[in-house]
Amino acid sequence: MRYSRLTVITILLVISCVIGQAQTPDAAKKYFQQGVKNFAEGNLGVAFENYSRAIEISSHLDSGKPLSSDPLKANSLTSSEAGRINVIDPFTAVAYTNRGVVRHRQHDFDGAIADFNAAIRISPGLAEAYLGRGASYRSKGDREKALADFDRTIAINNHLAEAFINRAELRLDARNFEAALSDLEVALKLNPRRAESHYLLGHVLIAKDQYFAAIASFDQAIQLKPEMAAAWHGRGTTLMKLSQFDPAIADFDRALELNSNLPNTHMNRGLALLMKHEDARAQKDFDACLEINPALKGELEKRIELAKVLRSTKP
Repeated sequence: MRYSRLTVITILLVISCVIGQAQTPDAAKKYFQQGVKNFAEGNLGVAFENYSRAIEISSHLDSGKPLSSDPLKANSLTSSEAGRINVIDPFTAVAYTNRGVVRHRQHDFDGAIADFNAAIRISPGLAEAYLGRGASYRSKGDREKALADFDRTIAINNHLAEAFINRAELRLDARNFEAALSDLEVALKLNPRRAESHYLLGHVLIAKDQYFAAIASFDQAIQLKPEMAAAWHGRGTTLMKLSQFDPAIADFDRALELNSNLPNTHMNRGLALLMKHEDARAQKDFDACLEINPALKGELEKRIELAKVLRSTKP
C-alpha cells in the first residue's frame, strides 16, 4: 500500500545582518533592520514596506529624480524606469533578497522572482538570492529552474544547509533517493537541528524500506518542531507500514489538530480506521479528504479497494 508524503515547507533565509558600504544612508539601514524585525514578528506587510523604503533610499534614477516616497510606487516601476535605476551599493541586493522572501511568503512568486533577479543583477555572487529564486520557481512548478538555482547556491556557498534541504526535496520528488540522502547528510552536518532535514530523511528511509530508522528520523523532527504537522503525518505513515494502526491514528489525529486542511492525512487515517474495521469513522475521513481535494477521488478509491483486500487476508 502506497502513502502520500506531505511537502515540507520550503526554507528561505532572511539576511539579518549586513555591513553597509559607506555610501549606504543610515536611514536605509534603519528601514532594513526594521524590516528584519517585522518579518520575525510575522508582520509581512510592514516588512515589505520597510524593505521597499530601504531599496528606495539606497537607489536612484539616472535622471536624478528620486523614487517616489511611496514604497508601493517604487515597487511598481515601468520596465523603462527599472532599466534606469542605478544602485548605490550591494546593500540594495540584500534588501531586494529579503523583500523577495516576504513576497514568497505572501505567495507572490512572480514578484519574488523579480526581486531575486534584481538582487542577482546587483550582486551575482549572493547565494541567498539564488536560494530564494529557486524556492519560488519550485512553488511555481518549474523544477528544472529550481534545481539549477539550488545547484548555483551550493556552488557559491556550500555552507547553507537550507540549499541542501531544498535540493534534497526536489531529488526525493524525482525518486532519486541516493542523491537526496547525500544532500540530507550534508544538511545534517551543517545544522543537525533543522527539523525539515530529519523529516525528509524519514521519507528517504521509507523508500529504502528502513521503517524503524524512518520512525527515529520523524521522532527527531517532532522533537525539534512539535508544531510540524507533516512530521506527525510522516511518522503515522510509517507506523501504518508496520501495521501499527492505533499509534498511526494517534499521529494522524495530532497532525490534523495542527492543520485540519490535510487531505492526505484524512485519507491515511481513514485507511488505518478501515484496517481496524471502523468503516463509519473511516468514511468520515474519506469524505473530508475529498471535500478538501476532490482530485484525489481516483487515488482514494484504489487505496480503499487495496485496504479491503489486505484486511480480508488478516486474521
